[in-house]
Amino acid sequence: MTLELSVDVDAPPERTWAAAVDWDRQSTWMLATTVRGTAQDGQAVGGGIEAFSGVRAGRLRLGVLDTMVVERWEPPRLCHVRHTGRVVRGTGTFAVEPRGGDRSRFVWREDLQLPLGVAGRLGWLLVRPLFAAGVRLSLRRFARWTEAGCPRPA
Repeated sequence: MTLELSVDVDAPPERTWAAAVDWDRQSTWMLATTVRGTAQDGQAVGGGIEAFSGVRAGRLRLGVLDTMVVERWEPPRLCHVRHTGRVVRGTGTFAVEPRGGDRSRFVWREDLQLPLGVAGRLGWLLVRPLFAAGVRLSLRRFARWTEAGCPRPA
């Protein structure tokens, strides 16, 4: 199942790229998700990335751990990963497209292999609109954060 969404950013491609692959600060803009680079800080082919999406309350964690391996790393334009977790499988891409001047477009694409066969595909029909809405909200937050110079939280 494929989902591709994008947002225009009033920032040069290099800043948009740097913001997109600043894994440790993605929780600033990505809804209910904490990300960190693991192997090679997720900044090269073969590098690792982990994203936990869900809620945490003390020791209680309710959500999904998404592990990824970087397969293509082409700064400042493209990061392509393979999802290697037990639940999230498939590929994902962050791409930055120049739009002229100090503008760019950030593209988020997921090509997911859903678990549970037919039940997973039917479930995706129900979950997809909510997932897409969350990604759209995250992309709007990303654009505002990047345009503001990626400020650190107070």
